[in-house]
Amino acid sequence: MATVQTLAILSTENKTYYDRLLLERMLPDLVYADYGQKRPAPKNEGDTINFRKMNSLGVATTPLTEGVMPAGNALSMSSMTATVSQYGDFVLMSDKIDLIGIDPVLAEAVTVLAEQAALTIDTINRDIITAGTNVQYAGGKASRLLTTQTDILTGTEIKKAVRTMRRNNAKPIKDGDFVGILGPDCEYDLMSDAMWIDVAKYQNKEQLLKGELGKLYGVKFVRTSNAKKFVGLGAAGCDIYGTLILAKDAYGLIDISGSGKPESIIKSAGSAGTADPLNQQSSAGWKCIFTAKMINELACIRIESGATL
Repeated sequence: MATVQTLAILSTENKTYYDRLLLERMLPDLVYADYGQKRPAPKNEGDTINFRKMNSLGVATTPLTEGVMPAGNALSMSSMTATVSQYGDFVLMSDKIDLIGIDPVLAEAVTVLAEQAALTIDTINRDIITAGTNVQYAGGKASRLLTTQTDILTGTEIKKAVRTMRRNNAKPIKDGDFVGILGPDCEYDLMSDAMWIDVAKYQNKEQLLKGELGKLYGVKFVRTSNAKKFVGLGAAGCDIYGTLILAKDAYGLIDISGSGKPESIIKSAGSAGTADPLNQQSSAGWKCIFTAKMINELACIRIESGATL
């Protein structure tokens, strides 16, 4: 059973304000949601979403014979499914602090809930996306277990990843560049590359990505404090860090009729009826329904590396 927190009474007419506050507080932290293909689904159609993509046709290298109709080709599609799940949390609050409280604790509670919602959504998306099968181990290592702390993220690793993307015919995301998502540990190493271009040194006045740090060898990089980290799974028990290099339409973000956007839920004291006979408890919470799904493994590379301590 949830612990009742000593916070302020809530009024139902403030729900719109707290909905907005929740979203304003959480949206800057949803890094992994920025580069996925949105795949909304209608209500009342179940929790499993089926979607398909058209497969490419092979090259037609056989010359045509004059006056003779060729055999032609056939279209084919790949089918994928994704099952959404519901997430959420809440806090209970007492009425007493409404009379004696000093701080604007309700707004602070919504801030904490927003941060929790953002980190929850971002982590679930991250874990699905970073479970992709297209992996590059730094230093030419064959596996995560063989990757050492000194196998750091370098410009050479980025060039290898870009080469792989171009071989896969993956499409860039922004201004002809791919997008990289990296954590502060790998950022420290990568920015030491002599060819690193900081955003302040961009020659063209281009629109920046949210949180963009700079670019290197055809990849624009954004920072996240929620990068994937494989704790103690490298050689000699070192930590291994995951950096994502993304192309267009690598993964999809699926929700039901807009339910992937968290809803703030405010319950005033007394709204529980006989469950709260003295009107002593109110609550604030959030919930959403969503999932992520890898659509094209060839459009996402996870570089696993050590990092300079």
